[in-house]
Amino acid sequence: MGTLYLVATPLGNLEDITLRALRILREASLIATEDTRTTGQLLKHFDLHRPLVSYFEHNKVTRLERILSALAEGDVALVSEAGTPLLSDPGYELVRAAIERGFPVVSIPGPSALGTALPASGLPTDRFLFLGFLPRKAGDRRRLLQEVAAQKATLVFFEAPHRLRETLADMGDCLGLDRPIAVCRELTKLYEEIWRGTLAGASREWQQREPRGEFTLVVGGAPAPATWNQAQVEAELARAIVAGVSVKDAVRQVAAQSGWGRREVYALAQQVKKAQAEE
Repeated sequence: MGTLYLVATPLGNLEDITLRALRILREASLIATEDTRTTGQLLKHFDLHRPLVSYFEHNKVTRLERILSALAEGDVALVSEAGTPLLSDPGYELVRAAIERGFPVVSIPGPSALGTALPASGLPTDRFLFLGFLPRKAGDRRRLLQEVAAQKATLVFFEAPHRLRETLADMGDCLGLDRPIAVCRELTKLYEEIWRGTLAGASREWQQREPRGEFTLVVGGAPAPATWNQAQVEAELARAIVAGVSVKDAVRQVAAQSGWGRREVYALAQQVKKAQAEE
C-alpha cells in the first residue's frame, strides 16, 4: 500500500522547493499534476524522471480510479501547477477517496501564495479568512462579498488578471472604499509587486494599469462599528449619490462604515435624494 503525498511546488522561484519535496518526487511511482507541461519542466530542471498523469478540474472524476489503483501499488505525489495542492486547486475528492480506502495521506509543506502574501501584506494575520477565487458572475461575486462584509478577520482572495478591475470595484461597493488592501502580484517571480492602500486607491491604480500576472488580494477586516452622527451619515450619502452611486449601493456602503442600520440609512437616503431633487 502506498502513500498519497500532497507536495507543494514553487510559485515561480525554483529555489523555493524543499529538499523533502525533491525526495518525495524522486521516489514516487506516479505524479498526478494539474499541468503536465509545467510539472515536466520542474522535473527536468532537477533531473527527475518520473511518470506523470494529468489531474485537473475537467478530468478529476475519470482519473480518480487510475490514481487510486496506482496508490495500491506504490506512493503517489499530487502537485498543482504551482504552490500548495488543494488551495483553490483540484484534489479534495482524491484526498477524501484515499482516506476512505485507508491510504495514508501526507502533506509536504512548502510554497503557497496565501502564506506568502498574508505575512507581507501589512494587515493583521492573527485571524484570516481564505476565500480562494471569487465567483465569475458579478451577481454571485457581490453576494459573496456582502456575506463577508461584516467579518472582522482579514480576507484573502485569489484573482485572475482579466477580472481584477471588476473585482476591485465590487469590493469597494460591498466592503467600503476605505478598506485597506494589499494587491500582491507575481509573488516570488521576477516582477513581484505588493501594492498597499485602500480599495478606492487600488481601483484607481488598476484602472490606469493593465493587470498582468497572478494576483492575491489581502483585504482588511471590517472596522469596529463607527459612531457617526446623523449629519455625517447624510453628508456621506449626499456625496455618494452626487457621484452617481445608486441609492442601494450608497446605503450599503454607508451602513457598513457608520454602524447605522440599513433601514435607518435608507430612510435618510430618501430624504437626501428628495432634497437634492428640490435644489
